Amino acid sequence: MKIKTIATSGIIAALYVAVSLLIAPFAFGAVQFRIAEMFNHLVVFNKKFFFGIVLGVIITNMFSPMAAYDLIFGVAHTVISLLITIFAAKFIKGQVKQMVFNTIVFTFMTFIIAFELNLAFDLPFFYTWLTVAVGEFVVLAVGIPLMSALNKRLNFKSLI
Repeated sequence: MKIKTIATSGIIAALYVAVSLLIAPFAFGAVQFRIAEMFNHLVVFNKKFFFGIVLGVIITNMFSPMAAYDLIFGVAHTVISLLITIFAAKFIKGQVKQMVFNTIVFTFMTFIIAFELNLAFDLPFFYTWLTVAVGEFVVLAVGIPLMSALNKRLNFKSLI
């Protein structure tokens, strides 16, 4: 792995952690709006962003009130969802369409988080899936135009 990729991954991870912890009360639990989830769209621009995003999720989840669960289920949710998006990107033309697909994948896959919350707190699975999915969908949907605009300014593909 190149030094530039490692450095960029570290910066992405640090930004993910900083943004998540800034709004920590809303980043964990059955109703969550983890604004840093917008960074998940970075894999649409370059799959090498995968490492920084996953590292950011791991570090952020260490600060979670349920770190033991979040380090397993939260990281699994991110890894699986990102890998699905990376694989599917070969068949979906256009970055906006890929980000829409990414939003749908991450939203659907929140059943993993719902299962975690069901195990940890005995919360109702389907209701929790709905509440977590709504938060994930809103953050990622808002992230599409934001990441598109940032990409025009920063050219994400060339950053890593």
